[in-house]
Amino acid sequence: MATRNIFEEVESREAQAAAQPAARADDRLGARRAIRGWLILLGVLVTAMILVGGLTRLTDSGLSITEWRPVTGALPPLTEVEWLVEFDKYRQIPEYQLQNAGMSLAEFKVIYWWEWGHRQLGRVVGLVWAVGFLWFLVRRRIPAGWTGRLLLLGVLGGVQGAIGWWMVSSGLTGTMLDVASYRLATHLGLAFVILSLITWFVLQLSQPQMQLLQARRRRAGLGAASGLIVALLLAQVITGAFVAGIDAGLAYNTWPLMGGRLIPPEVLTAGAGFLDSQGAVQFLHRMWGYLVFLAVLIVWAVSRRHAVTAVRRAFDWVAVGVLGQAVLGIGVVLYFAPLPLALAHQAGAVLLLVLALRARHLALYPPEQRIARG
Repeated sequence: MATRNIFEEVESREAQAAAQPAARADDRLGARRAIRGWLILLGVLVTAMILVGGLTRLTDSGLSITEWRPVTGALPPLTEVEWLVEFDKYRQIPEYQLQNAGMSLAEFKVIYWWEWGHRQLGRVVGLVWAVGFLWFLVRRRIPAGWTGRLLLLGVLGGVQGAIGWWMVSSGLTGTMLDVASYRLATHLGLAFVILSLITWFVLQLSQPQMQLLQARRRRAGLGAASGLIVALLLAQVITGAFVAGIDAGLAYNTWPLMGGRLIPPEVLTAGAGFLDSQGAVQFLHRMWGYLVFLAVLIVWAVSRRHAVTAVRRAFDWVAVGVLGQAVLGIGVVLYFAPLPLALAHQAGAVLLLVLALRARHLALYPPEQRIARG
């Protein structure tokens, strides 16, 4: 039997002890990467929900399903009799009686599939969140301090489903031809809040916690300014929802003036019904858009003095995004809100918000500036 050097045994134990913390660190890093990938998938699905929801609104399909059945509603009508039952329910609501009287079953199926697809996608989002959350929770892979944040996403998703039905139910009685615009604004606003949280969590998980703490010590301004940009963008989404809710984009189709005036007469005469007036709501959306545009340009100009190149580039992209979004908005107005342009404008809002959140994250956690060698 060969003899072993005592120093060799000590060195072996020290190597094992050193390897264990490294292995645990790699395991935690792996968990952050896996959770980040799961959140990116959720973000893509929520973005799809927003866009499909926009198509549902633009095609007047949102009231085609008159019941809220979170579980059994996952199955669409499978027989001609079931289709006739669903069509008969739709014929009882004001939208059919006052706007779509005489619609054929084939035409009804088109709008039904849009709304069913929107709700089905919502179920998929909920399922992806639940499976992912439980998987990481049961396996104890969630980093410290993150359980509550990830659980919050699921809670907000459930609330969003309830708000969705609250919105739809507003258009099923009385003389309503569409859902109540303030309920639509609540529904869309919460969708963007959820997307914002997912985006922020993805950015936070993109680096190990220790690196984030070190990066935070390097921040030099733009935190408050970038936060203001994000808040202004979320508020602009709300005004856009009011525009969509009452078809305010069709009121004035000229730019930069509205019917030859800077301020349309509805602004002065609407009074308490301001948010129900097409001209007033379009004016509000335009003016808030100008405010967002100006604020972004000011913050972009200030960002030119930032020492970190990555931060400056991030605000460059926000400036490019707000310019593109402004061009799309003007196009929607001038061409009477055609579906492709209107959908592109909504997608632009998503992209611009993500860019603004990324710029804010880089401002708060700037990467280490490396000096290029000549």
